[in-house]
Amino acid sequence: MSSTAGTRTGRRHRVREEALAEILRTGRRLLVEEGPGAVTLRAIAREMGMTAPGLYRYYAGHRDLIQALTSALYDELAAALATARDRHPAAEPGRQLREAARELRRWALAHPNEFTLLFAKPVSDADTTPGTVAHDSGWRFGGVILGLMVRLWRSGTIHPPTDLDPAWVTQLEEVREHLSGEPVPLEVIYVFVASWARLYGTVAVEVFGHLDFALTDPEPLFEHALDDILTALGDTAG
Repeated sequence: MSSTAGTRTGRRHRVREEALAEILRTGRRLLVEEGPGAVTLRAIAREMGMTAPGLYRYYAGHRDLIQALTSALYDELAAALATARDRHPAAEPGRQLREAARELRRWALAHPNEFTLLFAKPVSDADTTPGTVAHDSGWRFGGVILGLMVRLWRSGTIHPPTDLDPAWVTQLEEVREHLSGEPVPLEVIYVFVASWARLYGTVAVEVFGHLDFALTDPEPLFEHALDDILTALGDTAG
């Protein structure tokens, strides 16, 4: 390939990447201002001064667009949690997990519509099933939390249940596949999942306004739940 042809190819690539970034920025703005249902190819095209068919050069349809937006948001959230985690030394996974959990709450409260798209799945195209674009980015986010839980497990202080329901086994084995070969017992993975459910649930009820009937400041409740989660994970110094 000649240098001239290479320059043209590089320029086309940059133009395409810039267009893709602008489409996602516009889609996110519509998400924030009007909600998930507003994020359509037609609406984005209108906002960008393009024709809807013009956007099909970048995304084959609504599903591809929502998958790309979902993936980008998961990556942003994962980066925010990783930054919060790294405020503390790697030798203190309990403190790192506490800070990452607090960042999850901060991010969710600052970005309620984005949190809704990721975790409430108001549109089916935001799913993270295997094979989707959002699947890997969803696990990159999950990996920040799960990785810290694995490090706490290595400390040997988690006390898992001894009578795991057989109905859990297959499901928990699927989770273990994402642990890069770590020999984590299924009973411990159950503790991980239960801890995540408690963390997510505590954040979600606040973001979705389901505590407004009782609390004007849910932060102490969140901190209490976080204490319980870290205790369940065997941390006594977090």
